[in-house]
Amino acid sequence: MIATIQYNSKKLQIDLSKPLDISIPLRASKNNVNAWYLEEPKIEPVKDGEWTASVAEGADVNFNNIWFNPHAHGTHTECVGHITEKSHSINQNLKQFFFLAEVITVAPEKKGEDFVISKKQIQFALGNKKRDAVVIRTIPNTKEKLSKQYSHTNPPYLLSEAAIYLREKGVKHLLIDLPSIDKEQDDGELLAHNAFWNTAGRTRFDATITEFIFVPNTVIDGTHFLNLQIAPFENDATPSKPVLYEIIE
Repeated sequence: MIATIQYNSKKLQIDLSKPLDISIPLRASKNNVNAWYLEEPKIEPVKDGEWTASVAEGADVNFNNIWFNPHAHGTHTECVGHITEKSHSINQNLKQFFFLAEVITVAPEKKGEDFVISKKQIQFALGNKKRDAVVIRTIPNTKEKLSKQYSHTNPPYLLSEAAIYLREKGVKHLLIDLPSIDKEQDDGELLAHNAFWNTAGRTRFDATITEFIFVPNTVIDGTHFLNLQIAPFENDATPSKPVLYEIIE
């Protein structure tokens, strides 16, 4: 199904029958992707005395409780409320859901004991392009990312200079295939988060960061149309399902 979309002053054609889902599903499994020192998610039927809310166990319906943390257990989108004393909800701050996005692939560079993404790498990958959203795929890019246990592994992260560059370039929505844009242990500085949301200046309440995506190798670098789908949680972060569409030339 080909759709013609008016986006700003441009008309774009996309094939709605060919979505490119870049989210990681949440599973009640020790093999679920994980970070921040938490146990795996749990999806369990409600129990009331001897009654268990499972059709397989004689109930009329399946009626499950779900325990998870959006930051630790899969693809999630967060707003500045993630790092502010005052509460801010992603559901209240993200009000548009379709964006022109650039997919870029970056190989994090060695810096001391860390691997980092620098401003220079982002500059090279984006060139002169102006985009509302940037989707960063890091390499190596293997299916291990769908089940990796990130706690205590010091994953790659974004240098604050790169976050500042993206902010100054007008990027409102940053998506990345890592558990965080910041270093796992950074004494609470969260330099890239603060830089991207500009907390030291005019805070960007409408800007979002989406972490724990997975961009398959079949998705080509370049411009895509992004549908950033979120669950309506009144919380700093929510599970999300970003979906890309190739733009038909």
